[in-house]
Amino acid sequence: MARIMEIAALDAPELDVYARLTEAQLRNRLEPEKGIFIAESAKVIRVALQAGCAPVSMLMERRHLRGQGGSLMELCGDIPVYTADRAVLEALTGYTVNRGILCAMKRPSALPMEQVCAGARRVAVLENIVDATNIGAIFRSAAALGMDGVLLTESCCDPLNRRAVRVSMGTVLQVPWAYVDDWPEAGLARLRSLGFQSVAMALTDDSMTIDDPALAAAERLAVVLGAEGDGLAAKTVAACDRTARIPMQNGVDSLNVAAAGAVAFWQLRVH
Repeated sequence: MARIMEIAALDAPELDVYARLTEAQLRNRLEPEKGIFIAESAKVIRVALQAGCAPVSMLMERRHLRGQGGSLMELCGDIPVYTADRAVLEALTGYTVNRGILCAMKRPSALPMEQVCAGARRVAVLENIVDATNIGAIFRSAAALGMDGVLLTESCCDPLNRRAVRVSMGTVLQVPWAYVDDWPEAGLARLRSLGFQSVAMALTDDSMTIDDPALAAAERLAVVLGAEGDGLAAKTVAACDRTARIPMQNGVDSLNVAAAGAVAFWQLRVH
């Protein structure tokens, strides 16, 4: 049974995971097996538990102890649950704890690219996307709209960043993902060796429209999305098998990368 512990001091070292460790420290690059991520809200925590993630501790607004927090504690076993009023939690974390519950959880083991791609027919590839909100939104769309996996370049925001996990509604723990090395040349070569065609989402003069039947007909397709603002690197566009654009109206030149991803995933899903 969970151990409920009233917060007596904001500087208690056991609270560092919620208050003082950076995202990089939580991720623990030197010893990934010791990495932690933060799940925020009862719904996201439940998704993480269902995905097999192991809870380490919880931080919970006092009013939730007898409500949704109580049923969560029953699922989490013998872990400490630190509790206080909302103002204390926000003073500790430095941000608004929207749903009143946080859970520190062990990071799942990293997957190799080949495992993510095994059996997949549609994957998203994210290049240099650094905004956590965009990463979370893309994962949510990927889960909802038929992507079987997500690949990321090393410079992308960590999908297990707290904000990314929250915005994704936990789908970063449902959609398999991996980092792709030596992007774009070697990474695209590996995708081709696995049977994937690639389509760069970019506004170029020679790009096809996203509803071109040739794209939907691809047996295995990697949809490549680029960084906020700059889009895909020119060498990435040149190295992909095809380039596609979303037709625009009313003088709008482009969509936010998360919105563009949702449109692309829907249009290019397996029918």
